[in-house]
Amino acid sequence: LLDRTSLRVITHLCVHIYLGAEVAKTMKTVYNSNYVHKKKSSFAEKTKQAFGALCSWDDGKAAAEIIGVQPNTAIRFYMRLRFLIASQLPSYELNGEVEADESYFGGIRKGKRGRGAAGKVAVFGLLKRGGKVFTAIVPNARTETLLPIIEERVTPDSIVYTDTFKAYNALDVTEFHHMRINHSKLFADRGNHINGIENFWNQAKRHLRRFNGIKPNNFHWFLKECEWRFNGGNHQNLYKQLKYWHSKSKH
Repeated sequence: LLDRTSLRVITHLCVHIYLGAEVAKTMKTVYNSNYVHKKKSSFAEKTKQAFGALCSWDDGKAAAEIIGVQPNTAIRFYMRLRFLIASQLPSYELNGEVEADESYFGGIRKGKRGRGAAGKVAVFGLLKRGGKVFTAIVPNARTETLLPIIEERVTPDSIVYTDTFKAYNALDVTEFHHMRINHSKLFADRGNHINGIENFWNQAKRHLRRFNGIKPNNFHWFLKECEWRFNGGNHQNLYKQLKYWHSKSKH
């Protein structure tokens, strides 16, 4: 069981992040402590900063400084949010013009780079142009691994854009219209490119790099956070969606 001090800190963190300034002001009357009783202007500003930290997904240490709790408390709480996000992401089919590509995540290591790099996590992605992205951790980048994911997620008769990696050759004899871009010659030929999914890879890696290494058994949750952020739109939409999911999870 949590002691009184731990319960107060965790509850105060939840109030800051989820319930908003008005409910947080009401909760101030519940706990008679110097930590909670602050000037209204200071409290409102801290609440505003906490919302900003949540929506922009600052790491747990940065959020801890903003909210005023121990770093490990904020880090654990953020992991719970990632569990919630991954469990609530909707399942959807992609159609029309869809880009397919695989990428490799992990720390900087000596040796082979790119496809098949040792110690890296292989991730396959599909992106509907002007729409949503879907990602999946895969054991390898072989045809027998990637093609079933495409067939499950992409509507037949869609146009699928890839690079010239041999694993995608099987798309030529499927119910999809397959377009290739040869990156050894050029990155785009009018509408023939995979710039959208590569842009997502860049965003995801830039975001995850701030955590200075992620344990392999936690990587899925961080990846789904990136997918959710990309698909969810602006910070206000992300906040509303997360608040709704949290409310629904309590019933």
